[in-house]
Amino acid sequence: QVQLVESGGGLVQPGGSLRLSCAASGSIFSIYAMGWYRQAPGKQRELVASITSGGSTNYADSVKGRFTISRDNAKNTVYLQMNSLKPEDTAVYYCRADHPFLDRHYWGQGTQVTLSS
Repeated sequence: QVQLVESGGGLVQPGGSLRLSCAASGSIFSIYAMGWYRQAPGKQRELVASITSGGSTNYADSVKGRFTISRDNAKNTVYLQMNSLKPEDTAVYYCRADHPFLDRHYWGQGTQVTLSS
């Protein structure tokens, strides 16, 4: 079992930056692949970025070059650095942990990111 708590969302102007954090507890964080997803109103939840236990990363085309995912296994935390934010980045951002061997995954409660001028 893994508990995930996101933080760092808020209201930001276009072109601005935010850093989201996802703190994990309850299991061996380092073995999990971690991902950031987002869901905008009226849209399906989509993968934004992911990072494996070994540190390999993957990004949605819409955020490549602007967002960076990273993890600190000593702090049981995964981050999403978001730069050059656009209005279309407005969404609830969720953290997800995927077990490497079992068909199990865990979600956080989400954090709202709103772009407004």
